[in-house]
Amino acid sequence: MSINLHIVSFDVPFPPNYGGVIDVFYKIKALHKLGVKITLHTFNYRREKSSELNRYCESVYYYKRGSFLNLFSRKPFVVQSRRSEQLIKNLKKDNYPILFEGIHTTHLLTVTNFKNRKILVRTHNIEHDYYSGLAKSEKKLYKKLFFFLESKKLKRYEKLIHKVNYILTISPSEHQYFTKKYGNKCKYIPVFHKENKVVELSKKGEFALYHGDLRVSDNTRAVEYLIDVFQEINYPLVIASSISSIKIDNIIKNKLNIRFELLDSHNENQLEDLFRKTHINVLPTFQATGIKLKLINALFSSRFCIVTPEMVISTGLESLCEIGSSREEFKNKVIACIEKNYSYTEIERKIKILHNFNTLENAKKIIDLIK
Repeated sequence: MSINLHIVSFDVPFPPNYGGVIDVFYKIKALHKLGVKITLHTFNYRREKSSELNRYCESVYYYKRGSFLNLFSRKPFVVQSRRSEQLIKNLKKDNYPILFEGIHTTHLLTVTNFKNRKILVRTHNIEHDYYSGLAKSEKKLYKKLFFFLESKKLKRYEKLIHKVNYILTISPSEHQYFTKKYGNKCKYIPVFHKENKVVELSKKGEFALYHGDLRVSDNTRAVEYLIDVFQEINYPLVIASSISSIKIDNIIKNKLNIRFELLDSHNENQLEDLFRKTHINVLPTFQATGIKLKLINALFSSRFCIVTPEMVISTGLESLCEIGSSREEFKNKVIACIEKNYSYTEIERKIKILHNFNTLENAKKIIDLIK
């Protein structure tokens, strides 16, 4: 018996080059490999349509995201700007289960009912906490205000998901939060990603690496933190992003040991090559929300990871990273790690702990829910 599934994505999930869409794309790929026939519905507002998605989906529908006029709605902007009458019509052509990627995509649940069909929501974050964290990291007043108001709206809006059959949580800490509020309908499905095997690498890499989307204020703050740390360390740091930043360029132009590398969003191998050359992945963050795909990718594909506590708290990955709670401790961890050799002992430890992140096994858990 064939299994059919609608997936509604908040953004075009190819190329898979930032957190949320990595989870969506490799989930699609794993479900397809296991025989699920997927109809993908995706909002596009800054990314191009992708023929690659047709390899894994029976059909792909694209919807235009709304304008900033939606800022004045009582609903969160990330939700209101993804309303679509055509999406409702397309979903009602059959009675297949629907997986909504993030509460961003659930506007139609406020205006219509889907009787006698299974509805699932993937929670990529505790969204109101995430936006509250963005508000704290943001320096521009108008953005700070937007994130603050969005956080308040998202906290109020979240209760809508009590309507759905299953909530697919992405990290242990979020599973605990949602289970406390919504009970047994919450199912922990770890994040989907590219690698299913820990890559074996040589003892030494060439530099420290930070990679992230520099449009996100928390990531910009992390880069500024690292520049401050590495200006006191005689060791190369590479900052990699598919988004350039004039501000960061100006800060590092006189720092001989720090360079920026622009990632080509259509070249998946570029980041993989960087991972293989990296000795230390330096990944500070200042908000403990979700589980960071950049950390999962680094653990599977690269050598050592040094993080701030917020990156690993309640993830089960604490033992795979060096943790620097203060700037001075972070700096000392980097200095110590420069001299360390990456060994098979490290690889064995990763294999043991990362087995929960097998994408095919986790895709089977979703299939069991929608049969």
